[in-house]
Amino acid sequence: MANQAENAPNPPNLKQVSKTFRLVGWVSLWVQTVLAIISGVIFAFAGVALAMGRSAAGEGAANPATGGGVFFALISLGILFYGIYQSFGYVKLGRSLKDSNPNLRPKKSETIRLLWRSLTIRGGGLMMAVVAAEAIAGVLLGKSFMAVGAIFSPGSQLQLIQPLDIFLVLANTHLITAHFVGVVSTLWLLKQIDP
Repeated sequence: MANQAENAPNPPNLKQVSKTFRLVGWVSLWVQTVLAIISGVIFAFAGVALAMGRSAAGEGAANPATGGGVFFALISLGILFYGIYQSFGYVKLGRSLKDSNPNLRPKKSETIRLLWRSLTIRGGGLMMAVVAAEAIAGVLLGKSFMAVGAIFSPGSQLQLIQPLDIFLVLANTHLITAHFVGVVSTLWLLKQIDP
């Protein structure tokens, strides 16, 4: 009797769910990894450029990298690395769903709980990235208002919007996109497992 249960074929729906978990996990993992690396490199470059600019200028001008925006963006980046780990977990979960022994497969309730926890954490990362975007955009708005006076005052070049400022906006946009991919992939998996 036990041999029949172990040798029973997987239901067709379970095979499809397993395939979906693996596919969505790999796509999500690679998209988020690429966007996380790009954002990380941009934030590192901005940190170095800011440190060099401060020592050259000798003053701390308003800069999106000096505000709270980058702090929240770095928290979001850390959460994104956890999301990448979760995406690989989806691949492993998809592999375990293929197992012909029903005792070795994860239970549906455990899988749904895992997906909801992942969705909550990814939502937190997305929220941090949006808060960072608001802070960075606020600093850029302030710089744009001060740009008229800065054009005519010598030595106030740091008050103008610099390419580095826009680079930070791009890095944060990559974070938002990566978290969005993670949230959408988790919601898609929830829909597949619990229609």
